[in-house]
Amino acid sequence: MSSDNIPTDKEGGETGRAAPMANGDAPASDGGTATAVATASEGKAVTIAPETVFEVLSNERRRYVLHHLKATGERVTVRDLSEQVAAWENGIKLAAVTPKERKRVYTALHQTHLPKMAEVGVIDYDRDRGTLELTEAVEAFDIYLEIVPERDLSWGELSLALGSFSTALVTAVALGVYPFTLLPDIAYAGIIAAGWLAVGVVHTYVQRSDRLGGGDPTDLSESLRPPD
Repeated sequence: MSSDNIPTDKEGGETGRAAPMANGDAPASDGGTATAVATASEGKAVTIAPETVFEVLSNERRRYVLHHLKATGERVTVRDLSEQVAAWENGIKLAAVTPKERKRVYTALHQTHLPKMAEVGVIDYDRDRGTLELTEAVEAFDIYLEIVPERDLSWGELSLALGSFSTALVTAVALGVYPFTLLPDIAYAGIIAAGWLAVGVVHTYVQRSDRLGGGDPTDLSESLRPPD
């Protein structure tokens, strides 16, 4: 990597580690149900309101941060994180990121986005050392991180279709409608069971891919929207 000068954040006079809110003092919610996550370090609950979750997820760079941390599963440096985010933002290879591109992302993350995420409690951010990692509070985000691309058939619609087919098949077999009399009943039961098993396997695979931390984050970023 090139040795560009990384700016030091003196904004607001804050130094040292931006501690996560592990005392439950998260912003209050006017609606919805806040999610409480117990932290291993202090045994207390971090309460994160849905509005706060979506505020974090509303920004593309913060989504990229969550994606990278979930994908790596370990503590990372802000420098390396900035380079990866810059690559995603510019649609280029990691090795093609210029010092200027990395520096611009670094400044925004270091001064704005990472302190905000640390305040919410979803990351543990050491500003002096320039390192960060996810906290257990990210569990409050997981239920909002599944992506359903607009071009795809939703799993609810697919389940409805398969359920309708299964009902029609069972009805036809029960009434003795030809050609459904050609096979024994157990064969049709096996067909229905195999169909649901296949849907379950594919759904599990796609669900893991279509989340932050899995797949290509540039394909997922535009799909995150809060529910009505």
